[in-house]
Amino acid sequence: MASKSKVLAIVLAGGEGKRLMPLTKDRAKPAVPFGGIYRLIDFALSNIVNSGYLHVIVLTQYKSHSLDRHISQTWRMSNLLGNYVAPVPAQQRLGKNWYLGSADAVYQSLNILYDERPDYVVITGADNIYRMDFSQMLEQHIDEGVDLTVAGIRQPKSMSSSFGVIDTDPANPKRVRQFLEKPTEVEGLTDSPDEILASMGNYIFSTRALVDALHEDAENLGSKHDMGGDIVPGFADKGTCGVYDFTFNDVPGSTDRDRNYWRDVGTIDSFFEANTDLIAVNPIFNLYNEKWPLFTGYTGLPPAKFVYGHHERLGHALDSIISPGVIVSGGEVIGSVLSPHVRVNSWSSVRDSVLMDHVNVGRNATVVRAILDKYVQVEEGAQIGIDHDHDRERGFIVSDGGIVVVPKGAKVTR
Repeated sequence: MASKSKVLAIVLAGGEGKRLMPLTKDRAKPAVPFGGIYRLIDFALSNIVNSGYLHVIVLTQYKSHSLDRHISQTWRMSNLLGNYVAPVPAQQRLGKNWYLGSADAVYQSLNILYDERPDYVVITGADNIYRMDFSQMLEQHIDEGVDLTVAGIRQPKSMSSSFGVIDTDPANPKRVRQFLEKPTEVEGLTDSPDEILASMGNYIFSTRALVDALHEDAENLGSKHDMGGDIVPGFADKGTCGVYDFTFNDVPGSTDRDRNYWRDVGTIDSFFEANTDLIAVNPIFNLYNEKWPLFTGYTGLPPAKFVYGHHERLGHALDSIISPGVIVSGGEVIGSVLSPHVRVNSWSSVRDSVLMDHVNVGRNATVVRAILDKYVQVEEGAQIGIDHDHDRERGFIVSDGGIVVVPKGAKVTR
């Protein structure tokens, strides 16, 4: 029975996140703030603990200080019951190399598996937005008797070149025939010819099979030591790889609108779009599902405050997420996500933007379609997102989708 099995969860959180620069200039990608009060890693960790798995290690590497601090301050388990979420930095335990890939990260941490002796290992990424009950995936893994199960999400066949594609056996759609890395041509699903199953980067391994595969991969000089690129294809070739269709994952409290939501926030535009998915009247991704809560570490903050009620100086927010500690003082906020301790001053306007902790928007300033990292100061009368040439001249990044990104601690002048 899956409920009686001993499970160790491993979160791969060493990603550099180059495509999210400058948000990843001073922090690892999983530590990037998201949705007002969360960090990206909170979604993977919340899914794991809600699934009932309370022995969790987080493998870190790149600029991990803020990530380590967030985990240590937020993700505290019961010592009495022996539960934990523990960050594990790269340690060069097996040589002079740092992690050479996601598979090598787990290989260099095999001492933890030897100590814990789990029956199964759940391995996830740390920077996607979704809800998932891994216990249902484990149940299928055990029922199918495979060594590895990969989680797949349905995507349009036309997008196959953007994903690692899971080619299933027509005679048994729960078995992987081959794993294809960003193919230009691929067969559609038997029950939906215009769709493919894209890998979510979530895996469940039988422990002995995982250990053997990692040792074999470590000895392969031609390997890139990557989970999706090297380990998964090996299991598929042996016929011992299953696939779990995320479509059938039933998360308590989910609705038809937000069921099976999954976003890879690997670029500035996808990160921005995932934030805006949160703020509709009926959001595409619902933060308010109390049956499958999202955990994070903000406590002890004062409530948000809106001041000045005169029609020419009205502090207000519409279609937005306003976090604790925010003060909207005579300005307007529309279609935006504001993190704790943001201040929006009189006669200023923030529209369709994401403002991270401690951003201050001065009087008569305008912010449109922008991401402002922590501690950004927008001076009185300054504008962001109105003139992209001017934004670039000031050293700010403008994404392909027209989102202006202001780096941490920057001062925005007129």
